[in-house]
Amino acid sequence: MRWRYILSVIGILTAVLGLTMILPLLVGVLYRDSSVKPFLYAMAITVSSGLILYFFCRRAKAEIISQREGMAIVAIGWTVIGLFGALPFYLEGGEFRFFVDALFESVSGFTTTGSSILTNVEGISKGSLFWRSLIQWLGGMGIIVLSVAILPFLGVGGMQLYKAEVPSPIPDKLRPRIRDTAMVLWKVYALISLGQVILLMAGGMGPFDSLCHTFTTMPTGGFSTKNASVAHFNSAYFDGVMIVFMVLAGINFSLHYQFMKGNTLAFWKDSECRFFLGIVVGLMAIVSFDLHGKVYSSVGSAFRYGSFQVVSILTTTGYATADYEQWPAMSQLILLLCMFLGASAGSTGGGMKCLRVMLCFKFCYKELFSLIHPHAVMHVKIGGRSVPEDVMRSVMGFLALYVGLFALSSVLLAGMGVDFITSFSAVAATIGNIGPGFGMVGPVENFAAIPFWGKWLLIWCMLLGRLEIYTIIILMVPEFWRK
Repeated sequence: MRWRYILSVIGILTAVLGLTMILPLLVGVLYRDSSVKPFLYAMAITVSSGLILYFFCRRAKAEIISQREGMAIVAIGWTVIGLFGALPFYLEGGEFRFFVDALFESVSGFTTTGSSILTNVEGISKGSLFWRSLIQWLGGMGIIVLSVAILPFLGVGGMQLYKAEVPSPIPDKLRPRIRDTAMVLWKVYALISLGQVILLMAGGMGPFDSLCHTFTTMPTGGFSTKNASVAHFNSAYFDGVMIVFMVLAGINFSLHYQFMKGNTLAFWKDSECRFFLGIVVGLMAIVSFDLHGKVYSSVGSAFRYGSFQVVSILTTTGYATADYEQWPAMSQLILLLCMFLGASAGSTGGGMKCLRVMLCFKFCYKELFSLIHPHAVMHVKIGGRSVPEDVMRSVMGFLALYVGLFALSSVLLAGMGVDFITSFSAVAATIGNIGPGFGMVGPVENFAAIPFWGKWLLIWCMLLGRLEIYTIIILMVPEFWRK
């Protein structure tokens, strides 16, 4: 482990993060709010800390980044970015009285979880609201992926960083050079984001709210500028636009690139995309049917609110247009299960990912088939191609770790005095990067009442979910640190 090189990379990432703070600083100046000084101080601390760390370790060179070093850079980098990203919130004060609250908000933003400790979102400054949205947009496609795209010194060995961060069992390498792949993904991400901004403004949403909601829709983050989330606007048009873009954000971004390159059947040819869209349509129909007559008298209202909430939770965005805790038990249970399923691999969504769930189902069917035909040779296939054994082991190991860590974290949170429903759903919402849950952390509540150590536990869960379990948990394995 070449620690001087690792720290030099962390230093550059920190300095770049500090430079991005100029955007919310300008927003604060424009609106003449209380965020100007906090962002000035936070930017100065962050940039200077990053540069000091880089210059202290700058002579370290690395021709090739090993897998261990790539994982260390990503895990430590995300932790450090979360810490420095919390500075503007903490320095502004107000509802961020304790650093753990500021850190919770920061990590929730960068990991695109969308869980919040704010009891009055509209009470904080415009600069901080913009920063909450911006860090979700940056975290959606990935801080490290962005760095691989724009920082030449990460060009060599960048694949290890890309694999350690990109949320996919099988990272898509769209170009021969990983730096070009990262750049392509960010261009597609930015282009679709621009489309959403235009459509929201065309519907009458203000420029500030349009930009902030786009910054939190495309990364499937869910932070809103309003206390009532998207329900504040009470607009079927805005609901429809956001449903479309949440679904787009939940699809593998390599398919968007292929579609833009002229492959019009890219989405249909991909078996995971068909599975994801089929789940979306099916659950929208079931929940809407369940709500009609029980909660909403008209079919249109049942479909509007039911569809929005299904897509919001399934893609792990976490916006709310209704208090789904008042819905029938079946609809609530479906939403809870959606928290575990998640979106497609290679998307900005969280959860287990549809690809892993598909592989798990196929593996289970293969085992059942083997019981009936013990001498038959059968392979698990995706898109007509056999899935390598090492990928299957990785998928099954991931699912086992996901469920195990979810159970452990739920028990620990319950041990801190949190009720069963809240403990269960708060961990599901954070490890799946969803946002709201049930009980004390429901769609009309927040995470402010979670105990001090409970917030630290959920911060850890958010990082686990965003970095796909392995990148964080591997640091706790003694063999990782041995030569």
